Amino acid sequence: MDPITTAIVTATAAVGSSAIKDTYSALKALLKKKFGEKSDLVEAVNELEAKPQSNGRKTIVQEEVETAKANDDPEIVQLAQSLLEKLKEHPEGKQVINQTVSNVKYAATSGSGPATISNINENAASKDDFLS
Repeated sequence: MDPITTAIVTATAAVGSSAIKDTYSALKALLKKKFGEKSDLVEAVNELEAKPQSNGRKTIVQEEVETAKANDDPEIVQLAQSLLEKLKEHPEGKQVINQTVSNVKYAATSGSGPATISNINENAASKDDFLS
């Protein structure tokens, strides 16, 4: 999951300090400014806020982040990463981040500290299927 989606999903599911709430509000305000208050991305975020545990809504936010190319905007990415750092400092936020990242099919990230990858199952056609 990209950093913007992870930050949004985690912030909607975690209760944290005023710094977390302020940074999340700033991220949401920036999304509104860049893409419009009625954009599909902002609407997806609003719907996720209404039901933060909904995996379907999390997926829609991720799709809308990709469609809007929000990850190509350095200002948005920087603010999302700042939010993730604040969330990591909060015990509940850290737990939600771990859960969010563990539910993705593929993930690439960088950082330091311990990491665990488990229960990876991938089904794909074998090369023999393509030769027939």
